[in-house]
This record gives sequence, C-alpha cells and structure tokens, in this order.
Amino acid sequence: MGPSAASTTLSSERREQELDEQHFAEIDVAMIYIEEARARAERAVAVLRSNGADEHLAEALERTQAELSDVARRLRQGTLFAVPKEQLTL
Repeated sequence: MGPSAASTTLSSERREQELDEQHFAEIDVAMIYIEEARARAERAVAVLRSNGADEHLAEALERTQAELSDVARRLRQGTLFAVPKEQLTL
C-alpha cells in the first residue's frame, strides 16, 4: 500500500470514528433527558406525598419512574453494551 492509500484509509477511519462519536453523543443526550424525567418523577412523588395528595397519583408517578428506569436500561443495553451483528458471525 502506497503513502496515498494509507492516508486515505487513515482519513476514512478518522471520519468513521468521528461519526461514531457523534452518534454516541446523541445517545448521551437522550439518556440525560430520560434520567432528568425519571428524577423529576421521583421528586414529584415526594411533593405529592408531603402535600397529602391522593395515593393513586403518587403510585402512578412511581410506576412512571420505574418505567423510565427500564427505558434507560434498555437503551444502554441496546447501544453501549450491544454487539454489532457483523461481529456476531465468524
């Protein structure tokens, strides 16, 4: 491989790495929003209970908080800890 072919390959690999970083940055932003929503639901449960709200309201928010935790877990498993299909075959 000549110098120009090597630099083309390196440039292509660098572009691919930059795209991967951009993709994971988008995933990070989504994770932040999910975590903020989960934390907000948690705070809302505390406020509702301290203000004597009907229990079904706090319970609904607790279910939502648990569901948001599940969403975050599935997103992590499907992105950060997932193995691309191409790597699963020999």
